[in-house]
Amino acid sequence: MSPTDLPVTFEPLSDRKEGARFFEAGYRVRTDDVDQAMRVRLDAVARFLQDAANDNLDATPFVETDPYWIVRRTIIDVIEPISWPGEVSVERWCGALSTRWTNMRVRVTSKHETNRFNPGSRPDGLIETEGFWINVNEQGMPSRITDHALELLGETALETRLRWKSMNQDTAPDDVVLPDRPHVLRVTDFDPFRHLNNAAYLEAVEDELADHPDLVERPHRLVIEYLRPIVPGTELTLRRRRTADKLEVWIQMGSAKTVAATVSVALLPER
Repeated sequence: MSPTDLPVTFEPLSDRKEGARFFEAGYRVRTDDVDQAMRVRLDAVARFLQDAANDNLDATPFVETDPYWIVRRTIIDVIEPISWPGEVSVERWCGALSTRWTNMRVRVTSKHETNRFNPGSRPDGLIETEGFWINVNEQGMPSRITDHALELLGETALETRLRWKSMNQDTAPDDVVLPDRPHVLRVTDFDPFRHLNNAAYLEAVEDELADHPDLVERPHRLVIEYLRPIVPGTELTLRRRRTADKLEVWIQMGSAKTVAATVSVALLPER
């Protein structure tokens, strides 16, 4: 698949049905969530999303009937950055679904505070996100969502025939200027199921964005698609390509450089 097959498009994420129920949670922004400019990093946003998903599951009957979910894609639209200090409010609801997967929308807002380390006034934060979540069985295979869960999720869904369509180029190109960069994994990057934590992928992306500050200084969209699992002991290399207002990253495994995940970060159009 070539880059021209996947043009940069910015379809806005769906809004919530008027009057529809949603899950709400609040979290504090901590100093380990932010970079040296006090901006909440993308890996910290991923942790907020993961915490909200776990808390949302625990607050529903799905924790018994549909307990196993994996994320296939995450979209993060940073419209107004969140910074420290502050309080984050998370609103989570189902925007679309099929019988085996859902698009879970999460709106992240923040009320900013000031302290002696960050005394300046700044706008409140707004980040819109969407996660493509697949219901799986104990063997990790896609499984039908139970009828009761479908009924509850369908109350807020704007679409009930959701299909998968990739947003990133899934094969790493050869026509790149930069050499592949090794990325070292740590034992703390993995969860109890020997899966690389979703936030750990975006820590690698933050390393790349340090060389592309123009992409995070304005509203931008990140899209990460998870293709294959990464297990402890895997050697990773990153292939990078920058074209105009877009950075692409392919996270590759081993000497064969099998692509485990694809990432794109691009500027959002002016609102």
